Amino acid sequence: MSGLRSFVARRLLLGAAQTVAVVLLVFALTEALPGDAAVALAGDQPDPARIEAIREAMHLDRPAYERLADWATGLLHGDLGTSLTSGRPVSQYIADGFGPTLLLAALTIALLVPAGFGLGVLAARHEGGLIDRLISSATLAVYAVPEFALGVLLVTVLALKLGWLPPTAVGYGTDLLGHPAALVLPVLVLLARPACSLSRLVRAGMIDALASPYAAQARRYGISGARVRYTHALPNALAPAAQQLARTIDWLLSGVIVVEALYVIPGLGTVLLGAVAERDIPVVQGLAVVFGVLTVVLNLGADLVAHRLAPRAGVAA
Repeated sequence: MSGLRSFVARRLLLGAAQTVAVVLLVFALTEALPGDAAVALAGDQPDPARIEAIREAMHLDRPAYERLADWATGLLHGDLGTSLTSGRPVSQYIADGFGPTLLLAALTIALLVPAGFGLGVLAARHEGGLIDRLISSATLAVYAVPEFALGVLLVTVLALKLGWLPPTAVGYGTDLLGHPAALVLPVLVLLARPACSLSRLVRAGMIDALASPYAAQARRYGISGARVRYTHALPNALAPAAQQLARTIDWLLSGVIVVEALYVIPGLGTVLLGAVAERDIPVVQGLAVVFGVLTVVLNLGADLVAHRLAPRAGVAA
């Protein structure tokens, strides 16, 4: 128990340091963007007085360290800033885009866990056999196809050629649950590569665990093959799989830009693209911080789960 508390304390301190690093990095990168944001926001024929007014409103006339201190103080109080183009709070942009992104992520994870773990366990159970070779070949082939290419292919075949599904979510707004057909293609694209990587990871972990001395010892004691597989081998395969699953959830919640742009889903990825196009720096900064903190929190949780399932793997991580 003391070892677990020590591990949790170290991970919490590391997570806090990573969060501070994310805030500093986001500010530094947005400061390093080329061009003048005030000039970009002033329009095609900017008036010097208007540019100066915009610079004052954006506090660009103040030193960078003062702006960083004000921004960081606001973050500590939950204030992500205000949009330069609309005057709306950045938190409202995030709230508007989070619903569709969370819906896509939840549906993908709900299908990913049984598909990834099921295929991995099935392949490991038939190691070297026909089923193992078929699953390994299929997952490798699907994983090699980029999301954008797979998305275009599915739209061309299932939406345009066969007419089974809508090609995009245009016209549905954020009410995607009311139009489930519009979710099928993006969820299939989001599910494809993570299911392949997760199944291969579970397969490798299961095979390693089944070949370990403790699994052989359990068989010598007369423990059934099913119990050895699912009680002794599977937990050791779950530790790295949990970390992979955390990375996948992070990827899904951090605005899957390509998929949301392809299917016109009004999620966080679309919000980020619009903010970059309009050079709305507070929105870009707010989204980047949210994405960074999500990454830190999810990886921290995955480390704790992995340590609980396989303490030696957690200590090594």
